[in-house]
Amino acid sequence: MQLKQDFFEQLPEFYSQVFPLGISNPHWLAWSQDAADLLAINAPTESLLQGLSGNAAIDGASYYAQVYSGHQFGGYSSQLGDGRSIILGEALGPQGAWDVALKGGGPTPYSRHGDGRAVMRSAVREFLISEALHHLHVPTTRALAVIGSDLPVWRETQEAAAITVRLARSHIRFGHFEFFCHSERGAPDKLKQLLNFTIKQHYPDLSCDALGYKAWFARVVADTAKMIAHWQTIGFAHGVMNTDNMSILGDTFDFGPFAFLDTFKEDFICNHSDPEGRYAFGQQPGIGLWNLQRLAQALTPIIPSDDLVAALNLYQVELVQQYLVLMRPKLGLTTTYQCVEQDQSDLELIGGFTTLMEKNHLDHTNTWRRFGLLDPNACSSALRDDFVDLNGFDTWYQAYQMRLGKVDEVHQWQVARNQVNPKYVLRNYLAQEAIIAVEEGNLTPLHQLQKVLQTPFDEQAEFEHLAKRPPDWGQGLIMSCSS
Repeated sequence: MQLKQDFFEQLPEFYSQVFPLGISNPHWLAWSQDAADLLAINAPTESLLQGLSGNAAIDGASYYAQVYSGHQFGGYSSQLGDGRSIILGEALGPQGAWDVALKGGGPTPYSRHGDGRAVMRSAVREFLISEALHHLHVPTTRALAVIGSDLPVWRETQEAAAITVRLARSHIRFGHFEFFCHSERGAPDKLKQLLNFTIKQHYPDLSCDALGYKAWFARVVADTAKMIAHWQTIGFAHGVMNTDNMSILGDTFDFGPFAFLDTFKEDFICNHSDPEGRYAFGQQPGIGLWNLQRLAQALTPIIPSDDLVAALNLYQVELVQQYLVLMRPKLGLTTTYQCVEQDQSDLELIGGFTTLMEKNHLDHTNTWRRFGLLDPNACSSALRDDFVDLNGFDTWYQAYQMRLGKVDEVHQWQVARNQVNPKYVLRNYLAQEAIIAVEEGNLTPLHQLQKVLQTPFDEQAEFEHLAKRPPDWGQGLIMSCSS
């Protein structure tokens, strides 16, 4: 891993230098060679373990924590920052540069009286979900490894500290721009300095002028809409969509009480700190826009309001179009032309099916996977027996067949459905079972789960049990922000 000085060091107001404290008895709990390839790392080594656990310095590392603010559950917090994440700098790999961060590396000036540590359960969850989303083709940060220790930390009870090694194309958040607009340290020149840095670092095709700023914000809007469309397609609930958890690049960022849907519910809440359901599954598209509006508000000192509003007005259009691009293949629908009427008709068809799923208490992932068993030309359907409301399903299926038309190669059509409808997702109960095993010293369930999630569209007969609907205790688990 060859680190270079991060360009963030050009912006001294934006970060504080801080060094990890290290952990006792570090050991690898999990490793992603797929992520390691991004940095041209061939294998985990003892020297790398010591460096990434904070016990030894890494040549070329910068070691810093960032300051930012953000809207948390709708209310503005004027100063937040990397409270338990220490960024080493950029590592240059064959596909470009990635920020390397130690999540759980120790306290920073922004820890707010916390210990800056991550516990094993939260570190394992972040590792698994980062890699699971990537292999589901969802824009996301990555996870290189989880490092365990015997260092005790206290939450509700005593737990063991751990570190997730996070890779991100960027750690710049919506909250960075809010901080330098609204805080006492803020000023238009600093805000512009941050924006110019962001464009030079991540949008080299754009210019640092009025036209470039306008194009940049429009791209942020579009990338955010695409990310959330992916979430809604696969049934992923983030759980804490605060503006400080929103990546400027539209990558899924900062994992806590996330969940995949088990039984389909639009109002599913995965975070027990969110009793009112602000971040419920079905609320995510609207919250995405709300967060972009907060970002736009922070940018008003340097970007004309008309340009900001024009970009925001494209959010819903981009969200719907990306949602249709992702959802039509799940149903086997094809569209070779753009047509507003067809888009609306397809949205109603998709919405009709998800409404039936919710009404009949069906499992989200397994129900979509069953499209790979259909003979779409047949009058009856392999799906029908899953529904209690048979009349409702029959009405929907008739409309679906009319839209689909005759399928010439049924087997090929079925194979194509299984290439877009995953069989395996990171259900919370599976993550919990793996965590319990790790706590008992057994890494096998964790490594098996990681392996399965790397090829979520394959059948993997030996792991068939990991695709089953959760047991009663595992249905719709709600987690805490420290998860």
